[in-house]
Parts: sequence; C-alpha cells; structure tokens
Amino acid sequence: MQIRGACHCGNISFDLYWPDGAVIPARRCDCGFCRKHGGVWTASPAARLTVALRDPQRVSHYRFGTGTADFHICSDCGVAPLVTSEIGGRLHAVVSVNAFDTPDLPLGETADVSFDGESEADRLARRARNWIADVGFV
Repeated sequence: MQIRGACHCGNISFDLYWPDGAVIPARRCDCGFCRKHGGVWTASPAARLTVALRDPQRVSHYRFGTGTADFHICSDCGVAPLVTSEIGGRLHAVVSVNAFDTPDLPLGETADVSFDGESEADRLARRARNWIADVGFV
C-alpha cells in the first residue's frame, strides 16, 4: 500500500510503501520534543520510504538527547514529517502519521511510548529492528 505524506507546505514529502493488509501502528512518544510537537510516529522494517525535498535549503535538522536521530523540519511551515537515524552505515526512519495525506488508512490505536533510561546502544538496536530500513532521498 502506498501512503503519501508531507509537511504542511509540501516542501518535505514522502511516499511510504507499507506492507499490504498490515495495520499501521501509531506511537506517541513522551519526550519533550514530541510532546511539544504532537509527535505520533510509525515504522515497519518491511516498509520502504522515499523522501523528496523540494528545496533542501528550507529543511533544518534537529538533534537532541543522544544526538543519534535527525528530525527533518520544514523551515517554512515548521512540520517534522520524519526522523532518520544512521545505524551501521544504513539510514533508518520513522514517519509522522500526522503528516499522512492518504485517506482511510488502517491505523491502529495510538500507543504511548517512553524511551527514558534506554542506553544509546539499546536505542540504536531497537531502531535497527523496528524502524524503516529502506530509506531513500530523491
């Protein structure tokens, strides 16, 4: 199933290719950044993600905490539609379900998650297992 998404102004857009028939899990992160931005994320290691940047100079990147993930934020509209993390030379990502433009998707119930107390090694291992591992920018 192809899911289209974007920031509000469309400068950062993506096509998410989700496994057919699979319910899309939504996770509400309780970190300070996600709480302040309403971050609700999804990923599947079986998914594929293609990201397009209309004007890369209008995209800022924000890192905090362990500094191992980049929030891609549109400098014009302020939306962060995806987060990436390079693990073992490979880019992994999660996408914001709030940035989806495709209607009538099989979204699961939103689950609250907390990663407080997780070591950097455990965090990267979790991302490598659960995040989208087929990520490309065009």
